[in-house]
Amino acid sequence: MAVDKIRDRYQAAGHDHLFTFWSTLEESERESLSNQLEKIDVNRVNRIYKKAIASEKAAADPEAIEPLPAGACESVVNDPASEKRWRSEGLQAIARGEVGVLLMAGGQGTRLGSSAPKGCYDIGLPSHKSLFQYQAERIARLQVVAEKECNKPPGSVVIPWYVMTSGPTRRETELFFTKNKFFGLSSKNVIFFEQGTLPCLTAEGKIMLESTSRVAVAPDGNGGLYAATRTPLSESNNSTVLSDLTDRGVLYVHAYCVDNCLVKVADPVFLGYCISKQADCAAKVVPKASPSESVGVVARRGEKFSVVEYSEISNEQAELRNSKTGELAFNAANIANHFYTTSYLKSVESFEDDLAFHIARKKIPTIDLKTGDAVKPSKPNGMKLELFVFDVFPFTKRFAVLEVARNEEFSPLKNAPGTGSDDPETSRRDLIAQHRRFLERAGAQVKDGVEIELSPCVSYAGEGLEFVRGKIFTRSGCVENPEELDALL
Repeated sequence: MAVDKIRDRYQAAGHDHLFTFWSTLEESERESLSNQLEKIDVNRVNRIYKKAIASEKAAADPEAIEPLPAGACESVVNDPASEKRWRSEGLQAIARGEVGVLLMAGGQGTRLGSSAPKGCYDIGLPSHKSLFQYQAERIARLQVVAEKECNKPPGSVVIPWYVMTSGPTRRETELFFTKNKFFGLSSKNVIFFEQGTLPCLTAEGKIMLESTSRVAVAPDGNGGLYAATRTPLSESNNSTVLSDLTDRGVLYVHAYCVDNCLVKVADPVFLGYCISKQADCAAKVVPKASPSESVGVVARRGEKFSVVEYSEISNEQAELRNSKTGELAFNAANIANHFYTTSYLKSVESFEDDLAFHIARKKIPTIDLKTGDAVKPSKPNGMKLELFVFDVFPFTKRFAVLEVARNEEFSPLKNAPGTGSDDPETSRRDLIAQHRRFLERAGAQVKDGVEIELSPCVSYAGEGLEFVRGKIFTRSGCVENPEELDALL
């Protein structure tokens, strides 16, 4: 697009100030700025700003929040019959090629002392496998389980994996997968795509410059995945996640965050539950650890399902208990683990303008428009706009919630080593403890102090371990195939 047309577009939208230094720029800088401006939908930016400001004002008088109504949430805990039924239905969908997986993996391990993508992190397991490798091997194992239990030929079942990176992590993520030969998966079934960005704005909604020739931008939040699924995969590939899902015949998508070492990728139980409920969108939750736990909960805001942040819940509400069960009334802790139908993901664009982005006021390095000097603010001088993945929940007609056991499915990696909670040590502890339970449920005995790591290639969720019944394990170690377990007796 010609520069004059780009400038006219920005002038009409109220952002002509972005050309303040145009006459002083080198030709390469002009080209870089015009390319960046051409890719930004400036009218969408204006709409998002106006909606975010209006929503923030409306939040001063919020709708009443209520716990989930009776029957809105079912549980796999202590309900083996339902779990078995849902698992069978989910495996059948996987075997028919109707399931895909969407991984939110745009973050870096900054809090963990690493600049690498978070999925590359080693939580200190005996095998030293990364989070990416664990999740890849769970997919590989689940494909085999579906083949065996649904009488499909070996190698015929495929669960495509859509990995959402961010601008700063995409190249390193792709290199990590390539270096590790996609952890045994076929590269054609691992699709990388990129989370979007939005310009940083002043309090008045004006787009900020990072330098005289570059707009300041920031990631658009994990809810940016919805727009990202309809964005071309790369400059050389016009396919999108949505078009690829359609081409493959994928009807159901499991989405999750990279930092949970216990995540059941493409969980057949969750999938089967959602399919049986004919849900468009669903959330997997765990019971809150305590009334004061700093976690959002799935609840009702007015007449609609929503995630209510812990800061929005009063102490009195947090302590409130169900008179029949004795459980916390606001108990459904959100763990960023979701189900969608492909048709629902396609529909998000139709109501995207109704979604309110959240405002985060930040200190944003910028340029003084009068002098051209760099400005490093000491207090917030602008805003970043973010959408959260759960912001679509209120727009869902058929929504479902499934409660699972925290110790089996949720151990997030959020904090630096040695913190004592949600850190590499607790992740490692929780995964090793789960593997002990797998063996003990299969009829084995594991001596005190013995730590056995089971590769996901051996067992996805404790299945296939019948041969250990009656055995006593006395040695620690990591196991890549069933035969290696005998060395630990």
